[in-house]
Amino acid sequence: MSSISLPLAKRADRRLPRRSVTLLKKAAVPIALVILWEVAARAGMVDVRFIPAPSKVVVAWYQWIFGTQKSLGDPYVGTWTMHALQSAYRVVLGFAFAALVGILLGVLIGYFRLFGELVDPLLQVLRPIPITAWVPFAVIFFGIQTPSAVFLIALGAFFPIVVNTTAGVNRVPRSLIRAAQMLGTPKLKLLPRVILPAALPSIFTGLRIGFGMAWVLVVVSEMLAVKGGLGYVLWDSYYYMRMDIIIAAMLSIGLLGFVSDWLILQIGNHVVRWNEGK
Repeated sequence: MSSISLPLAKRADRRLPRRSVTLLKKAAVPIALVILWEVAARAGMVDVRFIPAPSKVVVAWYQWIFGTQKSLGDPYVGTWTMHALQSAYRVVLGFAFAALVGILLGVLIGYFRLFGELVDPLLQVLRPIPITAWVPFAVIFFGIQTPSAVFLIALGAFFPIVVNTTAGVNRVPRSLIRAAQMLGTPKLKLLPRVILPAALPSIFTGLRIGFGMAWVLVVVSEMLAVKGGLGYVLWDSYYYMRMDIIIAAMLSIGLLGFVSDWLILQIGNHVVRWNEGK
C-alpha cells in the first residue's frame, strides 16, 4: 500500500466507528421506547386490547406484508404491498402537482410585486382552511377514486411549498442582484441565474415540509375519498378493532415518509452543496 493510500485508509477506519456511534445515538430513544412498551404490555400495565405489545404488532405487520394465504377473518394478510404502492402513487403524484404549481407561483409572487399583491391575499385566505373541508368538493368533482385523493394531497402540500418559495425569493439579498447587474447580467436572466439559485435552500425546505404533509394527508384522503391504500386500511381496521394493524399502518406511513424526506434532503444537499457552511 502506498504512503498516500495509508492516511486515506486510516480516515475511513475512523469514519466507520463515528457513523456507528451516530446511528446508535439516533436509534437509542426509539429502541428504549419499544422496550418500555413491551414490558408495560407484558406486565399488564396497559390494556393490550387497545395497546397491543410491539411483538404482536411485528407479527401482524409481517403477516400483512409477507403472508400468502388469508386466514379466516383476516382480510389484511399479504395486502401491504398493494396498499403501500397505492398510497405512494397518490402521494408522489399529488406532491408533484403541488411542487410544480407551488414553485411557479411562489417565484412569480416573490419576484413580481404586482402579481404578489393580486394573488398572495387569496392564498393567505385559503391556506388556513382545513383539508377535510375540501373533501365534499373533491368527491363531487372527482368521485370516490384516486383523483379525489390526489387533489386533496396536492392542495395540502401546495401551501408550504408556495410560502417557502415566496420567502426564499423575497430574501435574496439586493446586494447580490446589484452585483450581478454590475457584472452585466441582463434583467431577464436575473431570475434563472441569480434569484432561483439563491432561493433554492428555502425552496427545498418547502419541498420537505410539503412531502411530509402529503404523507399526512394521504391518510385523510384515503379514509374519506378512496377504497384502498394505507390510510384506508388504517380506517377499515378501526371498525374491526385491529389495533395491531392500525399501529402497523401508522408505522408504515411514518417509515415511508421518513424515506421520502431523506431522499428530498439528499437531493437538496447535492443541488445546494455550495450553501454548506453558511
